[in-house]
Amino acid sequence: MERIPILKLGNVLLVTIQVDLHDQIAMALQDDLTSRIEKTDAKGVLIDISALEMVDSFIGRMIANISNMSRILDAQTVVVGMQPAVAITLVELGLSLRGVKTALNVDKGMAYLRSKLSTDDVVTDSEESGDASDQD
Repeated sequence: MERIPILKLGNVLLVTIQVDLHDQIAMALQDDLTSRIEKTDAKGVLIDISALEMVDSFIGRMIANISNMSRILDAQTVVVGMQPAVAITLVELGLSLRGVKTALNVDKGMAYLRSKLSTDDVVTDSEESGDASDQD
């Protein structure tokens, strides 16, 4: 069965979907991605769907499910490169992709993840230092 490659860039996993996303490939991607998040302790997932020209309701739900599963595994997900026809189809299908962060392209998606992850690191650092203002 065909698999979609998952690349690791620091603490971010990059998924570039370059094939028609059939149901079995989408299910395999969901399994592969959640396993990689757990194994690599990734904090960000960037999914590039710029090559997808159409989606159906199943694929739309899979994208939302992958994002939700990633969040439960403590990783932020950004979907980038959505074609206008795909966005129109998702809206017409009534899929809002609630909880899924989107960006226009890979650069903007990576910039969002970097800013979000660095902000999370700052919060974690101050929490670990036992800031006096939190101990009142």
